Amino acid sequence: MDQDSHCTGERELLEAVSRIAVSSTTSTSDEEENQPNAEISCQERKENPEKGDTQDSSATLSPNSSMTTKELQEYWRNEKRQCKQIKLLFEIPSTRIVEHNLSKYVMYKIIILQTGSFDSNKSVIERRYSDFEKLHRNLLEEFSEEMEDVAFPKKTLTGNFTEEIINERKLAFKDYLRLLYSMKYIRRSKKFIDFLTRPELQEAYGCLRGGQYTKALEILLEVIGLQERLTRGNPVAIVPTLCAIVVCHKDLENPASAFEYGEKALSRLHVHTSHRYYIPLLDTMITLAYELGKDFLSLQEKLEEWKTKKDPIRVFTLKELAVREYVR
Repeated sequence: MDQDSHCTGERELLEAVSRIAVSSTTSTSDEEENQPNAEISCQERKENPEKGDTQDSSATLSPNSSMTTKELQEYWRNEKRQCKQIKLLFEIPSTRIVEHNLSKYVMYKIIILQTGSFDSNKSVIERRYSDFEKLHRNLLEEFSEEMEDVAFPKKTLTGNFTEEIINERKLAFKDYLRLLYSMKYIRRSKKFIDFLTRPELQEAYGCLRGGQYTKALEILLEVIGLQERLTRGNPVAIVPTLCAIVVCHKDLENPASAFEYGEKALSRLHVHTSHRYYIPLLDTMITLAYELGKDFLSLQEKLEEWKTKKDPIRVFTLKELAVREYVR
């Protein structure tokens, strides 16, 4: 192939990639109110096309660009992934009957799947009828207007453990969760998020307080992914969980993993330096960085900068803060 045809081929590829980018960043949902918002970065590109990506694209996608074909493909793959609508699907595939002391109840297995991304991870939790009932009661108090037409399966005097009733409730609870998640203010509410994550977090923190760091870490790593999906618009919300993971890894003598999760937590606090976890986390990261032979001076500078701006106060350690979470 001669040089002219090679250049022509590259220009055609660049133009094709540009068209893919434009289509992925300009598509909008007709059901925005009933589906999760797109990533903030994507929304900003839609609202301010002359800022950010337009400039970046013109620079990156010029015919004189030094990016290889593979790099261009990966670049736009990441762009499209950021702009995809994120949606959670709820499935209730099975149940189990639990008999404990004098009580008997049905546990519903809930599988939560994410669509709109290449992430194939799923979250699995269990809830009983009374958990759903409590959620419904709490949501009615806060969102009476939104919940006005939301049906909830009623209890029956008899037959609660028959296969027919259980199967009916499986379908009803699946539709119930789907409907709640379709309403923006409800899916972002603390009460809805707590329903899906709080029991597991309470168990994890109980293990942490009891020194069962391996078990606590196992649960925290399972729940953190779901928390991230549910609090996508509020990244600071998962900082306590990330810090609990840091504490577990540190006490299990896994400093590299502790530092990795600590960096994730710090990235969410870079504009929230007054957050109660900021200084304890910063102090722990300095210790970990020193132990791992990493640069700790920049972290130390941030700590000293904070101290010059604040009055001297009693600051808890990261572990002291973690063990106080979810204390009943």
